[in-house]
Amino acid sequence: MDTQLLSLVITLALIAAAFGLIWVGWRNRLKRQADVEQLPVVPAAPGEPLTTAEGQYVASTTGGDWLDRIAVHGLGIRTNATLAAYPHGVLIDRAGAPALYVPAASLTGVRLDSGMAGKFVEKDGLLVLSWTHGSHELDTGFRTRRAEDRNVLFAALQELISSAPAADANSGK
Repeated sequence: MDTQLLSLVITLALIAAAFGLIWVGWRNRLKRQADVEQLPVVPAAPGEPLTTAEGQYVASTTGGDWLDRIAVHGLGIRTNATLAAYPHGVLIDRAGAPALYVPAASLTGVRLDSGMAGKFVEKDGLLVLSWTHGSHELDTGFRTRRAEDRNVLFAALQELISSAPAADANSGK
């Protein structure tokens, strides 16, 4: 009986140590990423979306580095979400986390991929938005609940990205 109790205590201590190290690592990541500016303000009345889809917000990572999860501002939290594409930008309404708004002028690309930051799916099963936020280039992953929604979103986002620079150039007149 004593050896079982000792084994239990050692196991619980190892589990507690592992969680403690995970917490320290996450805290240090938050400190390293303290220079990431506040997120863009979500429009109060965004208007009518071009298209929407339900799914899962996977994470935001440093652009081009699918393992470097951004921890600040709740961007590293995986959650259910709805992605809506508007003529002025993209709104990801995340359950249990602040909504993420990316203005169209900040979008630099969209692609289909098979994984990022611990979420792996079938080939081209993940929609990845590339965008700039201050001095940072970010990639944001979104997994649609239905496969057919992914293709509609992908086409709408490609159109939004290709028309955004022209809209910015025309607004200066």
